[in-house]
Amino acid sequence: QVQLVESGGGLVQAGGSLRLSCAASGRTFSGYAVGWFRQAPGKERDFVAAINWSGGITYYADSVKGRFSISRDNAKNTVYLQMNNLKPEDTAVYTCAAVRTYVSGTHYRDQYTYDNWGQGTQVTVSS
Repeated sequence: QVQLVESGGGLVQAGGSLRLSCAASGRTFSGYAVGWFRQAPGKERDFVAAINWSGGITYYADSVKGRFSISRDNAKNTVYLQMNNLKPEDTAVYTCAAVRTYVSGTHYRDQYTYDNWGQGTQVTVSS
């Protein structure tokens, strides 16, 4: 198992940027696929972005494509989510998740693929 800790959330005005970090401890992170999910109050958890173990493959939800960018630094055991041009509808708790098994295609977008979860970080975008 790997322990995940998110950071970088906060309050930002619409059009602003934030960079979230997902730091892993307990095992080498390089073998894990990682996803970011978000959940707004009263809504279901939604897929945001995902990255494969090497960083060579990424996936994005249509709602964030072109605005968010996921990347990883395996030497630092950290995955990042750069969020630009933030909108009020991006307000949510953002949580990173990881899984060590091979993941393919649409499974990256499925929260049930992942078996390691962080506690989440709040992102609030004001209009």
